[in-house]
Amino acid sequence: MRKESLLIVEDEKLQREILEDYLSQKGYSLYLAESQEKAKEILQSKDVNLILLDWRLPDGDGLDLLDHIKQTYPHIPVIMITAFASIEHAVLSMKRGAYYYLAKPINLEELTLILERALKEFKLTKEIYLLKERLKYLSKGEFEAIEGVIAESQGMKRVLALVNKVADTQAPVLITGESGTGKEVIAKLLHQLGSRKDGPFIKINCAAIPETLLEAELFGYEKGAFTGAHQSKPGLFELAEGGTLLLDEIGEMPLSLQSKLLRVLQDNTFRRLGSLRELKVNFRLVTATNRVLTEMIREGSFREDLFWRLNVINIHIPPLRERKEDILPLARHFIDKFNQKYGKRVKELTKEAVNALLNHSFPGNVRELENRIERGIILAEEDILTREDLGFTEEGYRKENLVDKLLKLPLEEAVELLEKIRITEALEKAQGVKVRAAELLGITERMLRYKLEKYSLGG
Repeated sequence: MRKESLLIVEDEKLQREILEDYLSQKGYSLYLAESQEKAKEILQSKDVNLILLDWRLPDGDGLDLLDHIKQTYPHIPVIMITAFASIEHAVLSMKRGAYYYLAKPINLEELTLILERALKEFKLTKEIYLLKERLKYLSKGEFEAIEGVIAESQGMKRVLALVNKVADTQAPVLITGESGTGKEVIAKLLHQLGSRKDGPFIKINCAAIPETLLEAELFGYEKGAFTGAHQSKPGLFELAEGGTLLLDEIGEMPLSLQSKLLRVLQDNTFRRLGSLRELKVNFRLVTATNRVLTEMIREGSFREDLFWRLNVINIHIPPLRERKEDILPLARHFIDKFNQKYGKRVKELTKEAVNALLNHSFPGNVRELENRIERGIILAEEDILTREDLGFTEEGYRKENLVDKLLKLPLEEAVELLEKIRITEALEKAQGVKVRAAELLGITERMLRYKLEKYSLGG
């Protein structure tokens, strides 16, 4: 069990030794400093939970160090101690952010109670702070349990059997498969079936964020670490504590970051940008990619040692064209979903629509199917989805009819629907190759990846 760490800043050798002897017996992991300079060195390099701070130090006033601590490490409780007790000193130190104020000689039993109370408050404050930061990465969907995964085909049944087998282990999992096959859904299922289900599920798309920002997102940073870092910020490694971290599109992670991720996986420690402190982390790592990592290793764009760290368990999701048995059950699931979303009452599919779905190759996989059903629900005039509603006409869809429908929708929904249609068709024409699809759309590949993430059309 990890000991709570306590920094004692006291210039009197005898007083330091008394506190060290007593508090080490109480189970604390202690760091000792006789000056401000030494205390700052320890705070930069160690993970400290509590601080005992003497009022007078050889290299300055303890209040100056208190100000530095409150500005740089605002959540750490500081208990001031002094041989020159006065009401004025107590009021001043509390105003400057001290948790408590004790006069020498210190009553050790009283100190024990104060430290225990401060530690509880520290943990609660830190939990609330981390929860607020986690909420920035969570959409409403992250709080909802997965209602069920459609698995009529033998391929998906094998996937679910493997998920069930490994969910309760802590082994890293690499999920592979084409874009749109449902890799994120499987990652969530792994989390919800495992022992970490009460912890957070944090995800990030490695392709959607520039390299410099991706490092800051993962590792976090200290105030002043770089231009614009006006305050400290925890990274996703910290936010995923006790839960699961999904690194989607891991194949897009730059080589420089791959080596840093490898070090985190090797010893479960890392440092925030601009910090020397080693932080211990405890999360389950799940990665996903539509790239063939073994080919990337041969090309020199992916580290082989990292691959073997990530690929302890491999779950491969077959493309939708190889599991035709899942198409109609998935279609009915999406009909129910979008009926509820758009207030429609579509009941079924025409025979022609069913044949079109079963004969389609679905280069966009499950996400394409979902997108077609959503579009169909919006465009449907009757309570049954036709082949045309799903975009399976000779021209793909009737442009005149689509324009009429777009003009009736709120602007934001119309733009979203049109972008989804254009992106899905571009991917189909490009046979799932993103570089080619981006060229057809007249946008950059990075912008396409951003749109895929925004509309949940990839992964």
